[in-house]
Amino acid sequence: MSGIYIHIPFCKQACHYCDFHFSTSTKKKSQLVEMLGRELVLRKNELDPEEIETIYFGGGTPSLLNKEELEHIFQTIFENFKVSENAEITLEANPDDLTQEKLKMLSESPINRLSIGVQSFFEEDLQLMNRAHNSDEALSSLKHAKRYFDNISIDLIYGIPGQSNEQWKENLQTALDLGIPHISSYALTVEPKTALEKFIEKGKVQPVDDDQYREQFEILVNTLTSNGFEHYEFSNFGKPGYHSRNNMGYWMGKPYLGIGPSAHSFDGNSRKWNISNNTLYIKSMEKDQIPQESETLSITDQYNEFVMTRLRTKFGVELKDLQEQFGEKYVSHFLKNSAKFLKDDLMKKENESFHITQKGKFLSDGIASELFHIDK
Repeated sequence: MSGIYIHIPFCKQACHYCDFHFSTSTKKKSQLVEMLGRELVLRKNELDPEEIETIYFGGGTPSLLNKEELEHIFQTIFENFKVSENAEITLEANPDDLTQEKLKMLSESPINRLSIGVQSFFEEDLQLMNRAHNSDEALSSLKHAKRYFDNISIDLIYGIPGQSNEQWKENLQTALDLGIPHISSYALTVEPKTALEKFIEKGKVQPVDDDQYREQFEILVNTLTSNGFEHYEFSNFGKPGYHSRNNMGYWMGKPYLGIGPSAHSFDGNSRKWNISNNTLYIKSMEKDQIPQESETLSITDQYNEFVMTRLRTKFGVELKDLQEQFGEKYVSHFLKNSAKFLKDDLMKKENESFHITQKGKFLSDGIASELFHIDK
């Protein structure tokens, strides 16, 4: 299995918490889409002979693409790659873009899954985050989307300043009432050099304490798992048959090709990343030069990534996989350093598989870092 990720670096406006690469000017959108096609052609052999199982349009705001732009990208992909007949093809979308006309157009394309950036159903939350949509559009977009798509995921954010636990429960209940089969939910993170960081520094917005994060994470897990969702990765919950195959590919270390400005690629041993500048990307691609850097991962880097990603999933870390991929040195290191977490009930061992416990889930990243191997 392998995948293609396509980064669409345009947004109508900047969300206060976002540190992804994007531009609020769409003047170069058509030109950049043409260059995405060119990059796809230039890199068509990097995954050969792998069959493409997932295609993911991320951003930015991919729902800003028009019919002709999408058709150009799909035509290029299908002409140059072997795509599985049942490939999962996801488009990230903002609620304000999902008119009935747009949804009909998307449903007539190869896209078979929507990931909709709702974030919250409360107007005050959306305004604080500077989202382009309002609460009415959040609701109406989902109701309309369900007429055209069965496989729908939404993003919801917890830990928003001023958000009560009751409001968070109401957000989750709204999603449940709408029958959404997949929810990705993240704590609001204060990233460096974002508007949110500046607001907090100036005292305009109060920071959220760890207790609120923890309480709302527990509400999230308990609410969704008691309503038939499987908590298959730290931030992801899906009904049976609706888990994100694209995301699972990342967590399981599958190869993928990242196309577009700032996009990352991975082949199992090395990582590449494109320049995070639309103008320079276009200028380079016009010369058939891919503006990217790369690094080869050491065995220790690969072990550390393996531990970090697997512990976030329902699969956990299996000793036989550690042994086969990394050898006895890393198995011994893992067993030695996991002992204290087993003792404190932050991890559990089932047969030869190690998992984070419910008690330890909110600490999973910290636990993983303690299990990392540091070359000396």
